Amino acid sequence: MTKIVDSVVAIDGFSSCGKSTLAKELAKELGYRFIDSGAMYRACTLYFLDNGVDINDIHAVTAALKFIHIEFQNIHGYNATILNGKNITSEIRSLRVANQVSEVATIKVVREQMVKLQQAMGKQKRIVMDGRDIGSVVFPKAQHKFFIIADVDVRVKRRHNELTTKGKTVSVQDVKENLAHRDHIDSTRKESPLTRTPSHILIDNSYLTRVEQLMVALKHIKAKNRTLVA
Repeated sequence: MTKIVDSVVAIDGFSSCGKSTLAKELAKELGYRFIDSGAMYRACTLYFLDNGVDINDIHAVTAALKFIHIEFQNIHGYNATILNGKNITSEIRSLRVANQVSEVATIKVVREQMVKLQQAMGKQKRIVMDGRDIGSVVFPKAQHKFFIIADVDVRVKRRHNELTTKGKTVSVQDVKENLAHRDHIDSTRKESPLTRTPSHILIDNSYLTRVEQLMVALKHIKAKNRTLVA
């Protein structure tokens, strides 16, 4: 385990670029807590879908948010997403949710509530959080910030493999269209668009193994840690 000054590690990037993989492995290596901010927006999306909430009706969305309680629990060694007491970790990874989560994430009241919850989770530091606006909005002063990118075809392959491994039937073309749609929304939305700040460390993991990606990130963290303790 690598020991560093208690910190917040922020990891941002497009969908299926490998940021969650890096976040989980960094959290394990540092002995930190992993927080998947994207799962929080997916949880909201699932609730809206299951309860017939019109996401274009701001009053309906605002009212529904009062009934949404999200937390993370370690269940048998994995980070489970819990919505109102129910484990929804698998459900929120469906294409049904994926097709609408980017739209939900553009809604101002949703983002405000999720950001407030995320910032509360980070008050004690010692967390690794991944998402779209973690280093730019949620924790702009995070001690360690990474921006992850990967070739589109690599991302499509990763996402398709993830879905089929879980027994979901989906075509490569459907996955490609879904990612393109989400990329456009994530980078052009009015509320907290996906942005790389000057303090983000860029990592292109298109042709890196998981271990190589982890080593690159740890190298930067250790170097920055030396300046924090100096």
